[in-house]
Amino acid sequence: MREQFDRARLLRRAGGAAAAAAVLAGRASGASPESFLRSHPRWRFVFVNHATTNPFFVPTRYGIEDACSLFGVDFEWTGSKRSDVREMVSAMRRAVRDGADGIAVSIIDPVAFNTLTATALARRIPVVSYNADGGRGNLRHAYVGQDLYQSGLKFGSRIVELVPAGDVFLFIATPGQLNIQPRVDGALDAVRDSGKPIHVHVVATGADVVGERKKVEATYLAHRHLRGMFAVDGGSTQAVADVMRRHSLHRKGVRAGGYDLLPGTLESVAAGRLDFTIDQQPYLQGLLPIQQLFLYRYSGGLVSPADTNTGLKFVTRRNVGRYLTTSSRYEGSSAARKYPVSSPR
Repeated sequence: MREQFDRARLLRRAGGAAAAAAVLAGRASGASPESFLRSHPRWRFVFVNHATTNPFFVPTRYGIEDACSLFGVDFEWTGSKRSDVREMVSAMRRAVRDGADGIAVSIIDPVAFNTLTATALARRIPVVSYNADGGRGNLRHAYVGQDLYQSGLKFGSRIVELVPAGDVFLFIATPGQLNIQPRVDGALDAVRDSGKPIHVHVVATGADVVGERKKVEATYLAHRHLRGMFAVDGGSTQAVADVMRRHSLHRKGVRAGGYDLLPGTLESVAAGRLDFTIDQQPYLQGLLPIQQLFLYRYSGGLVSPADTNTGLKFVTRRNVGRYLTTSSRYEGSSAARKYPVSSPR
């Protein structure tokens, strides 16, 4: 009897070991576990954007595409090339009229999108905001993106660390628009609260990349004794980097920094022309809205979208190497889907 029991136990152990080996072999070969998803409609989600051709949103688009591939849905990318609120409102109105299955909108105006959001929700079209969340009266389900004012506070604190005193110029593409204005507000508060004798001047650069660079350079030429140049948007940050390079300003003691991961910005951080740039994870600002809109539809509204802060990461000479030596969809330097993400550019 004892022998039979031991043999049975041994067989069970052997069977378990074989099953475990099969699972490990499946993982090693790249096999995926069975999806929890069951057959569902191929829903269409509409993104209303304020800068549809801006390179900042390249990884955002990749995040959208990857999420659509994962969940079996479609998307439309629409809005304005130049932060024209009227064009954005028109695009959102079309999405509501055509019966979109969900809408993600960058709310850059405090009131312009409120009525359309309420109309969409009344028609059971879920709405989330992403990248910008202006307007306390907007009834959207949730916001996906950086906490812009808190980001501005940390941005301003870094300025205070770098500049002991003097004139600092803060560049913003479109003052008042709620995708970037809160960063300026936070930065001004941080500098004021520091008590340092730093005099901040806010300069509008416009939405055109060429115009941004000209504005930044003209500002420097008119104020050659400035001690810092910083920017709250990707285009203005790259413009600051270009001017810092052309006039060798870092060697003259001028400090500089900004936002986002444009190639020229990253190269300037590596070269020491910019002291830092800020990564706000644009890839997640595309992927997460699709995920949340999908789960809302898939669950029949039981899984509601939730506010998601995509965070803030300072990129400096100490950690910029990873960005420069790796090409990936996550920061927009490659369209290739690959794992692991390790190949050089």
